[in-house]
Amino acid sequence: MTEEMDGNDLTERVKLIESMMAEGRRGTESWGWTFVLWGVAYYVAMAWAAWGNSDLAWPVTMSAAAVVTAIVASRKARKQPRTTIGRAVGSVWAAVGISMFVLLLALGMNSLLETRVFMGILAAMLATANAASAMILKWKAQVGCTLIWWATCWICADGTPRQATITLLGAIFLCQIVFGAYSMALESRRRSQGEVVHA
Repeated sequence: MTEEMDGNDLTERVKLIESMMAEGRRGTESWGWTFVLWGVAYYVAMAWAAWGNSDLAWPVTMSAAAVVTAIVASRKARKQPRTTIGRAVGSVWAAVGISMFVLLLALGMNSLLETRVFMGILAAMLATANAASAMILKWKAQVGCTLIWWATCWICADGTPRQATITLLGAIFLCQIVFGAYSMALESRRRSQGEVVHA
């Protein structure tokens, strides 16, 4: 009798864990817009830095994207309850984003940031956030983004400047804009089917 109860208890726990991960993926889908926003922000900063040759391009663009994200996120937070997994994933992204901003700003202000090194750091840190999220959520689409960011990191360090730039532009498109649009489409489909989505 005890073994049967333990087996049932284990089955229930596994179902609960699977349910929490699915809820976490749905929550991440509701943040798809941030992937698109930041992907566009990366493109704007890259274009501004390349054509305007301004040291302000990245700090100003990233700060603006952070402000927009914070405003929209605070409005969303009032409307939807947060889950434990949602908080964990959000914490990973916030920690990586803050670390990236501080490191790249400090390196840039001290003229220690060569372009390919910058691109490699950007790719590596985005790979870290995607990898952690993918591990928490067990989401294959985000595992794919992680692999693309890791490959981009390698190419930025090992390839020519042209290869690094083209690869980074492609990774931003696939892992930020396409992944974000995919997440938004999944969320939209769930909403049209009447499912509740929590952040």
